[in-house]
Amino acid sequence: MKQGLSWRLRFALLMIGISAALYAADALIFGNFPNIARGFLESAASLFLYVLVVVLVIEDVLARQDKKVRLKKMNMVIGTFFSAVGRDLLAKFPLFVENIADLAPRLAFDGHWNKNDFARAVKASESFPYQVRVTPDSLRNLRTCLAANRDFLLGLLENPTLLEHDRFTDLLWAVFHLVEELEMRPETLEGLPAADYAHLAGDVRRAYSRLAGEWIAYALHLKEDYPFLYSLAARINPFKESPTPVIAD
Repeated sequence: MKQGLSWRLRFALLMIGISAALYAADALIFGNFPNIARGFLESAASLFLYVLVVVLVIEDVLARQDKKVRLKKMNMVIGTFFSAVGRDLLAKFPLFVENIADLAPRLAFDGHWNKNDFARAVKASESFPYQVRVTPDSLRNLRTCLAANRDFLLGLLENPTLLEHDRFTDLLWAVFHLVEELEMRPETLEGLPAADYAHLAGDVRRAYSRLAGEWIAYALHLKEDYPFLYSLAARINPFKESPTPVIAD
């Protein structure tokens, strides 16, 4: 670092020296010092405007580029989440959401969807009146899935890349809270008071409503940037009537 600064300083002094020498030679040879001084001041005034414009443009370009890089990294992490645990959780939707048949057709994206379709689907997932019913069996099934990925979820929460992605961070907190709630209950999850089952149903509702919206938003990212990944996501979309990775004739 010190060598870099020293090189820049030497270069700056050299350029200033050359410029001063040329101005001095001009004044001595042509004896036109007032015009030289006026020209220098005009050039200096213009230079500050040039610097202002260049700095603003470069800053905007760099900010846009940095945002693209950060979004790409965030979506890579989100994709890892869905590959590791998200799709398994989505597949368990019917275990909990009794009125899933009313929501699924609105989230069954395909190759013909555009941005407006995805935007409507995200809003639908957020405003949908989820009717959640929990049973000891369904809760045990969910706890097994989440417990196996507890460390993975905790690692995602510690990932600084996701600090600016509020929606996905909210999803992670909702899922991780559900993990803790289920782990603190008795092993069988049977015989709990009705109020406790209602509380767990609320935790499930919170997690699944966020999960559905984030899945749709992630699918839009795939459609725009990775069509080959979107093709698979559309085929195995849990909200389709018969999801399958196999391409029919």
